[in-house]
Amino acid sequence: MSRIVLKAILGFVMRVLFRPTVEGMERIPGSGPVILAGNHVTFIDSLFMVLSVKRQVFYIGKDEYVTGKGIKGRLMAWFFSTGGMIPVDRDGGHGGVAALMTGRRVLEEGKVFGIYPEGTRSPDGRLYRGRTGVARLALMTGAPVVPYAVIGTDKVQPNGKGMPRIAPVTIRFGEPLDFSRYEGMDRDRYVLRAVTDEVMSDVMRLSGQEYVDVYATKARAA
Repeated sequence: MSRIVLKAILGFVMRVLFRPTVEGMERIPGSGPVILAGNHVTFIDSLFMVLSVKRQVFYIGKDEYVTGKGIKGRLMAWFFSTGGMIPVDRDGGHGGVAALMTGRRVLEEGKVFGIYPEGTRSPDGRLYRGRTGVARLALMTGAPVVPYAVIGTDKVQPNGKGMPRIAPVTIRFGEPLDFSRYEGMDRDRYVLRAVTDEVMSDVMRLSGQEYVDVYATKARAA
């Protein structure tokens, strides 16, 4: 019940302040496992995406969001947990495996799992090369992948810092991608790369971003 109340309140505030445009909502299956794979420009991308989807969306987040102390820490833990975030220590040596297994569990329960194939926020607003975790999840579970793009959040919260500004936002969902033809090939790195690139190609088309064929983490470090 707390999730429904939170989503109703935040959804109302979002609609009043930002009046987001949502395109292609009908492309998200109404039941069964679904992977939502999209671009990641700023911190609040998840908020806009989650509030725009009728089904509950689960996604991975840093465990530090739910381990804070005091009243502020408890409020943040409640907010993120109620909003569908599953905390994972992504900085540890097995962080990637933990995130992958968490996503697999969510999908095998017939739920919706949101993922950013880039693995981190874009350092400059461009779309970067996707990591193959999204492909592994799709091939291991048979879940369709619905690509999506959140557009305009870089104007709402430039550089992911400071108080949000009022600016138009669009959440655009693409056609579901079915990769059942690759069943049993989740360990083939060439297949994983091909599937990931197909997903990123649709995200690029939906977002209109310039594509850069390097990992965002490498670009950020440079």
